[in-house]
Amino acid sequence: MLAYAAACTERLRLCVGVLVSSQHDPVHLAEAITALDRLSHGRLEVGLSAGGGFRNFAAFGVDRDTFVSYFNEGLELMKAAWSDAPAITFHGRFRELTDVPLAPKPVQRPHPPIWFGAAAPASITRAVRHGTGFLGAGSTPTVKFAEQVQLVRAEIERQQRSDFPIAKRVYLCVADDVTAARAQVRAGLDRLYGDMPGIQDVPVAGTADDVLAGLRAAADAGAELLVLNPLGADVAADRDQMERLAADVLPRW
Repeated sequence: MLAYAAACTERLRLCVGVLVSSQHDPVHLAEAITALDRLSHGRLEVGLSAGGGFRNFAAFGVDRDTFVSYFNEGLELMKAAWSDAPAITFHGRFRELTDVPLAPKPVQRPHPPIWFGAAAPASITRAVRHGTGFLGAGSTPTVKFAEQVQLVRAEIERQQRSDFPIAKRVYLCVADDVTAARAQVRAGLDRLYGDMPGIQDVPVAGTADDVLAGLRAAADAGAELLVLNPLGADVAADRDQMERLAADVLPRW
């Protein structure tokens, strides 16, 4: 889908947030990211996460007890694949490569920007250490995101990172009737997350004024970049929500 978007555009940045990369082969994923970065002429940004322990890691040949270590090693291997070395040798806990040629390399050097999704303190520490920026999850309420921002900023200071942006994905729905907006976005979230506890507290929904207030609250909580995700009860409603966002909200931001 992003390759299609790259072919249809010239200036838009392209991003996926986030890939649970512990469920992917790191070399194959690195090569796919490289291909898309080259097809888009260096317009790709990547969101990565280790994922939570609730995921079905066994289906991907990953041990639930070691998925974080698997993720860390995979990230190291991906960065090696993107390096200037024409071939890589890698001896890890889970993977062994000897003089494997990997080409071409990404347009963006040393690699496309990597946004980390994280929630636990240890994950946030890892995000600041290895990532380009922090991407607060769309499934995280603004009040919880504000707490995460404090942890991220503390880590930025501790690790002396000079440029580490903080972003937040926001699910939203615009309607003239507040009740209708909330019902629409809840139906959309159920499509994505199922019956996830607390999901009703996540979206920004209501009139254009309500949505603007919710977006300003996310910015006040620490989001330097807002990733807006219009959401309706079905795919057709998603498209309608994109139109409402563009017409009723963005001109007033």
